[in-house]
Amino acid sequence: MFGFLSSDASPLEIGASAPTITVTSSEGDSIDLAELYAKGPTLVYFYPKADTPGCTTQACNLRDSYETLTDSGIQVVGVSTDEVEAQAAFKEKYSLPFLLVADSKGELVDAFGVPKKMNSFASRQSFLIVGGDVVWRDLKATPKTQSEDALAALKDAQ
Repeated sequence: MFGFLSSDASPLEIGASAPTITVTSSEGDSIDLAELYAKGPTLVYFYPKADTPGCTTQACNLRDSYETLTDSGIQVVGVSTDEVEAQAAFKEKYSLPFLLVADSKGELVDAFGVPKKMNSFASRQSFLIVGGDVVWRDLKATPKTQSEDALAALKDAQ
């Protein structure tokens, strides 16, 4: 069982501005989140560790619904505190068509206020960003329904 590390941070509220830091992709590229958000609605989902059962279920749910998500305008960004190599291997192993962020220092996790479990693993939480602001958050994201939940949230936000 994972315990939570103490932290004064709490997850971003609906209506808050989404963090606009530069992050590192699974390919080792720098990604400016402000530029990404400007392209359209963005689902930023946090998961504890690449290639573990729940995280794989969540990623594959989003992969299998990727066309529906992108047809609705949603970009998908998966974030964990794994290193670039682990994220790259996870992306390749499961043919994930969306951006994975290697947040090994936990900067994006902290910026979103996502609680960390022991060993600095991010909790499973999701945020939908529209126009640079959080319009929906799921603080107990369900791996098997992540895509459906995000699509419903976008519909409600429009």
